[in-house]
Formats: sequence, structure tokens, C-alpha cells
Amino acid sequence: MKAYDGMYIGGQWRPAAGTDTIDVVNPADERVIATVPAGTAEDIDAAVRAARAAFPGWAATPPAERGAYIAALRDAMVARADEIAETVTAELGSPIGLSRKVHAGAPIAVAGSYAELAATYPFEEKVGNSTVLLEPVGVVGAITPWNYPLHQIVAKVGPALAAGCTVVVKPAEDTPLVARLFAELVHEAGLPAGVFNLVTGLGPVAGQALAEHEGVDLVSFTGSTAVGKRIGATAGAAVKRVALELGGKSANVILPSADLAKAVKIGVANVMSNSGQTCSAWTRMLVHTDQYDEAVELARTAAGGYLVGDPHDTANRLGPVVNAKQRARVRGYIEKGIKEGATLVTGGPEAPHATGYYIAPTVFAEVTPEMTIAQEEIFGPVLSLLRYEDEEDALRIANGTVYGLAGAVWAGDESEAVAFARRMDTGQVDINGGRFNPLAPFGGYKQSGVGRELGAHGLAEYLQTKSLQF
Repeated sequence: MKAYDGMYIGGQWRPAAGTDTIDVVNPADERVIATVPAGTAEDIDAAVRAARAAFPGWAATPPAERGAYIAALRDAMVARADEIAETVTAELGSPIGLSRKVHAGAPIAVAGSYAELAATYPFEEKVGNSTVLLEPVGVVGAITPWNYPLHQIVAKVGPALAAGCTVVVKPAEDTPLVARLFAELVHEAGLPAGVFNLVTGLGPVAGQALAEHEGVDLVSFTGSTAVGKRIGATAGAAVKRVALELGGKSANVILPSADLAKAVKIGVANVMSNSGQTCSAWTRMLVHTDQYDEAVELARTAAGGYLVGDPHDTANRLGPVVNAKQRARVRGYIEKGIKEGATLVTGGPEAPHATGYYIAPTVFAEVTPEMTIAQEEIFGPVLSLLRYEDEEDALRIANGTVYGLAGAVWAGDESEAVAFARRMDTGQVDINGGRFNPLAPFGGYKQSGVGRELGAHGLAEYLQTKSLQF
């Protein structure tokens, strides 16, 4: 076990204000692998002051130069990609292959996209007799989750830095080690002191202090809708900018003309990836009643191919969930699904291993739209199959939750899938298995959030508008 000390504030590691620490637990074997300082309001205040002091100089730095710094940060991430992957696997439990490809690969791609956007984005434009200036909001408080711990940091820090903002990051307490590693990379890349600051700590203490701090101009939060509502209320009371990327209960709509076997196989893979701990996972699979029984059997077979165990064993394709609380939460939803009358096709609440926070890949059939497992975000490897009678019925079911983050549509003809997707109340829809695009905006409708991340739309969140009239 390693005991880490200090917060990264003002370009250096400083001792924490208090003595409390947070245990970092490996979810695969339940062992404490490290401790980090539990930051206080005093630590947050020091970080915000450092960010405020650095803001004028960073905002005045030419955008192309800011882009060069972000490119250097990207290169530092590339050089230590294996270390990033190992760190995420240790504290999150994701299979090492996923950690290399996604947990390290995605933030590298996103950082690269903002290195380019910083140099090319139109921060000034002519509109009639006016010049419109897009200027940095100021100091950003970024509160990030544990499920994609580095990607979520970079998805906030990248556009904030490109815009000319300075940042204070409060990472999730379950996955602070990769955040500390990122701070090291920021230092290696040579960013000016105070432009990026890191305070580890608990959400109700350090996170709340960051959201409430009067020196923070914008709060960017990714996490549960319940916490997002509280942060939104806090920010609203202070007339402070807020960006919220919250929960989801995304529908995977398989139209009758689709390649059913392909759609089901990829749909199951989408839900099982990262042990189901993905806000945009397609956790509701909607299948026409005539194809429903076949889809259930296809899903049973696909889920059965996921071996659960040691994340470093490349034969295993499903690691643990992040902690004991999350395991209990997912088990509770599985038990509720059984109690409410859904048919358990495979998996269940029983632990597949005596040690580690593992959940068996679980598939439910005969799920109806009003059931809890069809309405609430589970955040585990649990898939619900719902039947529909026709397209209008499918649309009603797909749009029938408080969420609207993501989704998928499958059809034999792409235009048919697009026509359906246009009617869905959701921020992102994959057409016939569309690929991740770091330049495309990501964010939700309804209670899935406010604002967008990634690409030019993500950059715009960190800008404010000034009009000069001539």
C-alpha cells in the first residue's frame, strides 16, 4: 500500500490542510492499495485562489499557444498510457484490455481534439456592425465520477484550458490515483502554475465546498441526477454557470428490418462493457414482439460468453463493479426485477466469486415499461428486454423515462433508423452501431443533464459572449 500526500495547487504538491485520508480499494480483491488526503474546504479555497490568480495570464495566452500546451499534455499521456491503464484497472477494476483501449485511449483522443480546436476555434466573429467576442468564463470547478475517471477529467479540463479557463478538479474518491497521475502529467507538460489544480476529497465535503465557492465561475459535474440537482440548485442560487452530465436509461431500439443477431450481440456488449458502469449504456433493449423470443435467446447466449474475474486475466471480459456499495445497489435492483415479475434469463444477485465486488452478467425478459428496472439507472451489468407492437409503441417506450442521454436504433435501411432516431428524446443516438466520435457533442435531454461535452459544443460551455457595437 502507498500513502500519497499533498494536493496539486499552484503548480506544486502542497501538504493537505487536514490529516484525514481516503482508502483506495482494489475492487477485484477488496484490498486497500493506497491512501490519499481527504481535502477540506480550506484545500478547496487554496486551489480556487491559485486558479483565480493564474486566470488573467492564461486567458491572455494566444489560443494556438494554449493548444500547444494541451498537445504537450496529450503527448505526456501517450508516453505513460500503460501506467494510466494499470492505474485505472487497480482502482476501478476494469479489464486491462478495456483500460488500455478506452480508459487511456479515449482521453488521449479527446485531448488531441482540443489541442487542435484551441488553435482553430473562431473566438471572434463579425455580425453586422458588431464584433462578437467569445471569452473564457473564468475559474472552473470540475467534479468528476469514478466510472471513466481519466476520460471525464480530460472531457472537462481539455475544453476549459482551450477556452482560456483555469480549473480546480475534485475527482471521485474511489478513483483518485489516475487523477493524481494526470496532475503529474500536467506538471510534465509545463502548464503555468495554477492553471490546473487538484484536490482529492469526499463529495459532501470537498465537492460541496467547490460547488459553493464564490470564486468559481462555472461548475461542471458528471454523476448521478440526484447530486446534479443539488449542485444545480446551489449554482442557481449564486447565479453561477453550470454544466451537468447526469444519468441515463438509454433505449436500444431494434426495428424488424434490422440484423437481429448483430444488434443483440452488440447491444449486450454495450451494456456489459465497463461492468455496466456507463451512463450512456443501452440498458433497455426494445424488440418487436414477433422477434422477441429469438432476441431473448440471442441475449442469453451473448451474456453467457462474458467470463467474470481477475481484470488482468485477458480471458475475462467482465471485471467487478467499483465498490461494495455499488455491488449492493446492483444486487438490489436485480432482486427488485425478480420481485416485480420480470423473467431472469441469466445471471442474478448471487456473487460469482467469494472475493471482489463482482456481479454476474444479468439479462431480464418480460420487462414492462413501468417496472423499476426499466425506469431507474442501475449502473451495473444488467440488461432489460422489452417487447413492442409497432413503431409508435416502440417510440412511446423509448421516450418513456425521465432520462434522455443516449440510445441506439437498428434497421435494415439506414434512413429508416435515422427517421426513428429523429423522434427520440435523447441527446445522442447510435445508428446501426455507430462509433465513438470525440468531436461530436455528448449530453442529455430531460433529467440527463444540462449542456454538452466534447468537440466544439463542449468548448462553447466554457465561453461567455461579449458584443462590441460599432
